[in-house]
Amino acid sequence: MTFDEYQMHAKETDQVPGDGPEERIVPLLGLAGEAGELLSEYKKHLRDGQSHKLYKERIGEELGDLLWYLATVATKFGLRLDELAVANLMKARARWGEQSNYGRLPFFEFFDDSFPQAQQMPRYFCVKIKDCPEKSKVTLTAIVDGVERVFGDPLSDNAYDPDGYRFHDVFHLGFAAGLGWSPVTRKNLGRKRKNSPRVDEVEDGGRATAIEEGLSAIIFDYAKRHDFLANNPPLDYALLKLVKGNTANLEVSTRSTGDWERTIWNAYEVWRQVNLHKGGTVIVDLKAKSLSYE
Repeated sequence: MTFDEYQMHAKETDQVPGDGPEERIVPLLGLAGEAGELLSEYKKHLRDGQSHKLYKERIGEELGDLLWYLATVATKFGLRLDELAVANLMKARARWGEQSNYGRLPFFEFFDDSFPQAQQMPRYFCVKIKDCPEKSKVTLTAIVDGVERVFGDPLSDNAYDPDGYRFHDVFHLGFAAGLGWSPVTRKNLGRKRKNSPRVDEVEDGGRATAIEEGLSAIIFDYAKRHDFLANNPPLDYALLKLVKGNTANLEVSTRSTGDWERTIWNAYEVWRQVNLHKGGTVIVDLKAKSLSYE
């Protein structure tokens, strides 16, 4: 039996047909009630142990009731369980599975492959970061193919309490390494895709740059409240949804939540080292999709 078939048969036993507000609330309350019943059965198992001999059967019964209410709620909202199941698996695999498409792509598949080399993000480069305490500024120098150039503007924490945000260009470098995307890095390296005015305007322009800067600030605020992501804790899915939502109309939308999570972990691993030593050299390797610290 498919989910769609089950949903159709469940509808035949719905005693409150219709999809108005009052008809919808009944199965919604049923979902909450059956979830409570499921927890109650598990509580009995913890309390009574082996003497609760019908434990498995009762758990199965409560799960079945939950499935009926779930199917009924879906019906009343005009949704299909088959489609919901597929979408949910795709969502789970995007973050936790091995389907991370970018992680399996050959090294040559980047957003700028069709552009001249001078307009491509360098596949391997490093950035020297130097803290200047006397000026409360950080300066960065990029080294690409042995040639040095200033990377961005001197930065401070822009905060009353120093928190290391002056090193936040590490996050942009992390996005470049882990996602093959960073309008900020592309601008700082002089690698905007001028051959296509449309791509230059949309993907490498001011709006995309502002989105990236905004996301780096939002993620930093989140990380600051979570020990700067020491030990790579799972990120709140709401944060990843916000990131995906804000980049939905950009080329990086093809990267999964799992790609973003791994990229953020890697960037903060390097940032913690840079912040600890107040500088250093960050190595960006797009082919290996890695960011590292010296």
